[in-house]
Amino acid sequence: MNITKSSNPVFKERVFAKDYTTASDVMTVNGTMNKTALLLLLVVAGAVFTWNKFFEVAAGNPEAAASAVAPWLLVGGIGGFITVLVTVFRPQSSGISAPIYAIFEGLLLGGISAILELQYAGIVMRAVALTLAVFAAMLFLYRSGIIKVTNKLMMGIFAATAGIALVYFVSFIAGMFGANLGFLYGNSNFSIGFSLVVVAIAALNLVLDFAFIERASDSGAPKYMEWYGAFGLMVTLVWLYLEILRLLSKLASRD
Repeated sequence: MNITKSSNPVFKERVFAKDYTTASDVMTVNGTMNKTALLLLLVVAGAVFTWNKFFEVAAGNPEAAASAVAPWLLVGGIGGFITVLVTVFRPQSSGISAPIYAIFEGLLLGGISAILELQYAGIVMRAVALTLAVFAAMLFLYRSGIIKVTNKLMMGIFAATAGIALVYFVSFIAGMFGANLGFLYGNSNFSIGFSLVVVAIAALNLVLDFAFIERASDSGAPKYMEWYGAFGLMVTLVWLYLEILRLLSKLASRD
């Protein structure tokens, strides 16, 4: 089975290593997109919950609002990480674990978004609109053939994604020892430029995800892989949204 590699850690070729051409009920692109839409709705539902919790408290005591949603952020972050591991190592369970992942991520995103919305009014709607616009644009560029998924493109995106992951990992470790990495997280020209590059790489990962899902479908992967494909696409979308939100917050902090 020849399936495009992806820099998304969810989409590893070993998941599709088996020959599924005899499967009676196979994965389709439309089925994967439908399940992606359902996962997106679950993310929104989880986000609305923590968003409302935050602003209920913020209406009376803005300083205490972040503390009020902190437990939900913890639940969402840890729960999301655990369900990612479960889904990656057992794709057969993705019909259950992927929706659970979406709810956990919604809890996390809702809290983070609410905190930034209180600081910079209107930032969340702009981030959501830009995320959906980038998704639609990358889907159009892929489907129209304007962006062709070649081996060189795949390797370039993979290398760039790995580099970004390494930078974030090093910055996390350095932060634990009190190192000041404002050049990455501040609002300097370099920091904003870095965020622009990360958003671009996250967007290009969507193209690889589209190609991977399409070729897996053409290869006759089993029906449950629609959930797995939707899950992998959602992982990239969550990353893209967070990076766009980070970029907009850097720009807003300059005003």
